[in-house]
Amino acid sequence: MNEQFYTEKMRVKASFEKAAHSYDAAAVLQREVVARMLERLSLMKITPELVLDAGSGTGHAAPLLRQHFPKADLIELDLALNMLKASRDKDGAAKKWFSLFAKQTIAVCADIEQLPLASESVDVIWSSLTIQWCNTPDATFKEFARVLKPGGLVIFSTLGPDTLKELRTAFAGIDQYQHVNRFIDMHDVGDALVNSGLSTPVMDMEYITMTYADAKAVMQDLKNIGANNHMSGRRAGMLGKAAWAQVQTQYETLRSNGKLPCTYEVIYGHAWKPSKKPALADGAQIIEFRPRAA
Repeated sequence: MNEQFYTEKMRVKASFEKAAHSYDAAAVLQREVVARMLERLSLMKITPELVLDAGSGTGHAAPLLRQHFPKADLIELDLALNMLKASRDKDGAAKKWFSLFAKQTIAVCADIEQLPLASESVDVIWSSLTIQWCNTPDATFKEFARVLKPGGLVIFSTLGPDTLKELRTAFAGIDQYQHVNRFIDMHDVGDALVNSGLSTPVMDMEYITMTYADAKAVMQDLKNIGANNHMSGRRAGMLGKAAWAQVQTQYETLRSNGKLPCTYEVIYGHAWKPSKKPALADGAQIIEFRPRAA
């Protein structure tokens, strides 16, 4: 991927570790996206034995996935250990971790670009608003394709380039640094999905606009969910008072109906891992010829 989109992975991890205690109160958009993904998931016919929540955060999707797939075990996987701890502490008793009498929920602290899972071991991969933190989505989708069983499903959401466009406008001309995270285009995400070997991809996009009282509230919300600036070209120090005043002034030009808008371009996608064709004892593939309908 172009380096202008690179994030510093260790800073991403540290930020989400720190935000674990404040995440749920601020994650309004994240909960809404999960709800919209579940609507899409309900249209797909699959009965999995093992589901992976790739980038599970504080576990908001976990009980919903368990309800949707009651016969499946669930892996919650996240880069930040504190996020996994928050999920466990929130409803640990309800999850019945490692119970002999219920389906298991297993926590794994790992990077979705390097999954510590066996090949062809997972039936469904669910990933909500996580892929945008990956520097190499091609590698992420290849990992998804590797661990999926033939016939398995990956369903995901991520953020597109118009995300935080108002905030980007507010910081325009302040200095030469990157102050706002940048995200890749839906078509590039789609190319990465296809190049991974997954099939029949379906993608769509929508804009969701949050509103705030002032620029400080926007920045605080991003900090509370761990989504503050992680770009490689970020400014190392704090903005001065004059520069921050300029940011606020520039953001104010976008005020509408008494509120400041903050737009998110949400990209949704899903694809399937092709089923393996049956083979003969010598390894030759079987090709079916069917008569054409009259």
